[in-house]
Amino acid sequence: MTENTFNTPAPGSPGPEKPRSSRNVLIYGILIAALVGTWIYMFLDKNKSNEIVTAQKTQIDSISTSRDALQQEYNAANARLDDLISQNTRMDSLVKTKDKEIQDMKARISSILTKKNATAAELAEARRLIEQLKSNIEGYQQTIERLEGEKIVLAGERDVARKERDSVSTVKDSLGKKVDLGSVLHASNIRLEPIRVKNNGKEVATTKAKKADVMRVEFDLDDNRIAPTGDKEIYVAISAPDGSPLAVEALGSGRFTLEDGTEKLYTVKKTVPYVQGQKLPVSMDWKQNSDFKPGDYAVEIYHNGFKIGAGKVTLRKGGLF
Repeated sequence: MTENTFNTPAPGSPGPEKPRSSRNVLIYGILIAALVGTWIYMFLDKNKSNEIVTAQKTQIDSISTSRDALQQEYNAANARLDDLISQNTRMDSLVKTKDKEIQDMKARISSILTKKNATAAELAEARRLIEQLKSNIEGYQQTIERLEGEKIVLAGERDVARKERDSVSTVKDSLGKKVDLGSVLHASNIRLEPIRVKNNGKEVATTKAKKADVMRVEFDLDDNRIAPTGDKEIYVAISAPDGSPLAVEALGSGRFTLEDGTEKLYTVKKTVPYVQGQKLPVSMDWKQNSDFKPGDYAVEIYHNGFKIGAGKVTLRKGGLF
């Protein structure tokens, strides 16, 4: 009879060992779980980082856009300021009175806009300063317009004053001319008398051209209460029967100017001492170097370029006297 023998573990000894494969599965499971957890963490962390980068990039782009917009506004404000200064000398003087303030403002704006890492707060400061600069420019423009308006008003007042002055001047000139005309003397009782001078020196009047040696002009300068006392230059122009002037330079003849600016030949001239308000008789002789011809002789008397009297005489042909 065969006996079955069993290996029964002794009391206190460990029980039978578990299989090794089950232990490995557990370890692999834990590792895989840890790995998956790591991947999930990395994935989530990467997404978060991407969101942060995207947000930062968006912020940077926004700041850059704001800076570019501010730069354009600043350039436009500067251009307007330069244009106002170039077109208005008064604007230049206005700006110079606040030159340091404007230069400091522009310097601060430029320093912010050229700063690559400018913050939103700094850009906000730049915007505030640009708005202040634009406000100053607007104020300057209004001041210029006000000054230009005042200038127009002053110009109008000046023109009115000039017209009034010119009007007064015209009246004065007119009065002056009236006074000048009023001071022109007048000749009356004009006589043109041919004179024969005898061998003994005695003078006798004649009407014969052949006998005449001298042509004497006599007249009165009437009393004038405007013409001042003093020497007056009187011109006498005598015309021959053929209309030609009797004028010989060697005998004292010459030219004088009429009131219209033209010139006229005179036969003789004489300076006479006139007394204001008194009549003055005047006598002037013309002795030529040739014989007088028969016919009508005309005489014109001038003072200050104006003709103040005229007369004539007729010389006849032949005869003894």
